[in-house]
Amino acid sequence: MPEVTLQRAGPEKARAIANLFQLYVHDFTDFWTERRVEIGEDGRFPPYPPLESFWREPGRSAWLIRADGQIAGFVLLNDFSHSGEPLDHSVAEFFVARHYRREGVGRAAALETISTRPGQWEIAVARKNAGALAFWREVAEAAAAGPVEERDQQDERWDGAILRFRV
Repeated sequence: MPEVTLQRAGPEKARAIANLFQLYVHDFTDFWTERRVEIGEDGRFPPYPPLESFWREPGRSAWLIRADGQIAGFVLLNDFSHSGEPLDHSVAEFFVARHYRREGVGRAAALETISTRPGQWEIAVARKNAGALAFWREVAEAAAAGPVEERDQQDERWDGAILRFRV
């Protein structure tokens, strides 16, 4: 397995994360029940509107995932609760480039992200993303200090599984 590290991504890395987001959105279109975005005339998906907030607002942070020093993905954290219940941390978005998947890079990055931030965690997984749900179940079980609560939610706040646990 490559050596996995997390690098805090300041505003100077916003472009790198925005570029990676193009790959993320492309992958994520497989899990939407309807087409939500179109590719623009410039050949790109529209920008992720709240991306700038990860450098401006408290409770949000952006991280690059590195594998053997190379950019392999990103983690965006916030304190938004899809369940509506109190929490300390939430994984807003998580992406590992395809050529680093199934090598333990995502698991190592996720465990590092979660284990270094004690408190109540919530991870929401899109309904059709069965692979991500299996991944996050495993990570949550490995990181949690106690039981992992899983609920299926389908309302205006979220459509899919929500995992809640304490670290």
